[in-house]
Amino acid sequence: MNYKFSNDVTEEVITDNIKKEEVKVYDQKPTPAFIGASWVALLSGMVAFCIGLWNADMLLNEKGYYFTILLFGLFSAVSVQKNVRDKLEGLQVTEMYYGISWFAAIASIVLLIIGLWNADLELSEKGFYGMSFTLSLFSAIAVQKNTRDKKFIEDKK
Repeated sequence: MNYKFSNDVTEEVITDNIKKEEVKVYDQKPTPAFIGASWVALLSGMVAFCIGLWNADMLLNEKGYYFTILLFGLFSAVSVQKNVRDKLEGLQVTEMYYGISWFAAIASIVLLIIGLWNADLELSEKGFYGMSFTLSLFSAIAVQKNTRDKKFIEDKK
């Protein structure tokens, strides 16, 4: 019977005879396929969002609002991922910056929802912007994670 207990950076596996093994959580370098897929997802989400804005029949200030929300969301998502990873690795992170990062990420999502809710757009257009925004945020986190994992493995050598 195996029991797993997790701490910040390692997992301890205790077997029946109470033997402890430490396994590093970040010892696996991301595969080139996953790195490539993350970058393709990020670029396709951002480009689709921007092409949608370029072709949209809305005022320039509305286009600027949605573009700013995209940039704000991408930055805050990467910032949250970095803070979470820093805490996981035992690096010092101020609670204020950690909280601001989470607040900014949530605020960007809420601002997009409010903007789309009140926009004079077809439901399919609203869905398009929501999905391309979500794809962009998720893939930005994946790209940041891959970059961090690669650097972590390379620094160990």
